Amino acid sequence: MNNDFYNQGLEKVKQKDYAGAIEDFSRAIQLTPYYVEAYLKRGLAYYDSGAILQAVSDYTEALKINAESVEAYHCRALARLALKNLPGALEDVDKVIRLNINYAAAHDLRGIVRRKQGYIQDAIASFKKAADLYLQQKDTENCRLCLERIKQLQPAQKQATQPVITKSAPIPSVNDYFTQLLAKAEKGDTRQAIADLNWILQADSQDAQAYCCRGVVRCKMGNYREAIADFNQALQLNFQDAIVYRNRGKARSLLRDHQGAIADFNQAIQIQPQDALAYVARGNTYRAMGNYLGAIADYAHALQINPNDAQAYYNRGITYTFLEEMQNAIEDYQKAISIFCEQEDWENHQQVLDSLKQIQKSIPEAKQQKFNILRQRLLRLVGGYWELAQRLIEQKKDYYPGMTEEWYMQKVIDDLERDIRNS
Repeated sequence: MNNDFYNQGLEKVKQKDYAGAIEDFSRAIQLTPYYVEAYLKRGLAYYDSGAILQAVSDYTEALKINAESVEAYHCRALARLALKNLPGALEDVDKVIRLNINYAAAHDLRGIVRRKQGYIQDAIASFKKAADLYLQQKDTENCRLCLERIKQLQPAQKQATQPVITKSAPIPSVNDYFTQLLAKAEKGDTRQAIADLNWILQADSQDAQAYCCRGVVRCKMGNYREAIADFNQALQLNFQDAIVYRNRGKARSLLRDHQGAIADFNQAIQIQPQDALAYVARGNTYRAMGNYLGAIADYAHALQINPNDAQAYYNRGITYTFLEEMQNAIEDYQKAISIFCEQEDWENHQQVLDSLKQIQKSIPEAKQQKFNILRQRLLRLVGGYWELAQRLIEQKKDYYPGMTEEWYMQKVIDDLERDIRNS
């Protein structure tokens, strides 16, 4: 007879006749006082009708009968959450997880409770665990909901010990979320960034932007071939963005595929003509190929777009050293040092400063070496008579005052070699 009342109650719940269902479940309990399922279903009917306190009471009665009822703890956690009894809700949901660690909904609910308590990092960890379990259960919809909750919370991680009012907080875009992951990688936490991106791609293997982002992080880790594979996948999914081509170009260049790199940089510039980073990257590849003039032209273009691009100055300075235009190199190094100082980028500031000191130290030695070579050439041309060479140099000084000693020697050499050719 009690089962008849119980079954009638279930039917009335389906019809949303909560008052009738509560009456039937109550009759079933009167007939069988230790009827756990009747208490649980009556608790749900109370909850759905808005009588939350009565629902909590029924779940508590069910737990008196069966202290290990996962469903009773979970339902009471939901009811306590509705009553804003966060400590009670957390206690119940933690009990559920102890009884069944693979209960995805419990981890999800725990994340909600911890978020409301202001413990954001703990909330994110719970949502991640829930999403993993939902994914294993092929529950894609709930997995996506957990991902969305994480995206909402990600910017607030630094304030994890303080309450966060999530209703009024702006929800970051997907771009913001990936920007945060790249920032994490930039600070050196590449392993965690890769783990987060792998997890996102496990949930959605068609997320082209995630492939692009993972490719960028893999470049930072030095895994260039894997990075290229990720960029290729992003392009196959029609993620046509300058950042894909620019970073794939960098990876190709570092693998010495210079022609492939140049093609990628050209494509990046075509998509985004004002991308100074693409010009600097292409300039670096031109320099690696020995095309120093092409490299300098690209650095100059980058500086037209962004006059405060310290990397463009630094790389152009390096290129000038290959052309032995040391004064130009020094000027570019000094400009880069000044900008890095303003940006408080002390690591790059020190690197360029060391480079500047190195070439400044080498200039006197290089000048002396050049002077000696010119002197030997001139001595050969005058039969070893240095006094004759000096008279010729003095004559040039009278005609062309104010030039350097090397210039006069070179001028005498050029004139003597021309006379020899014409004789």
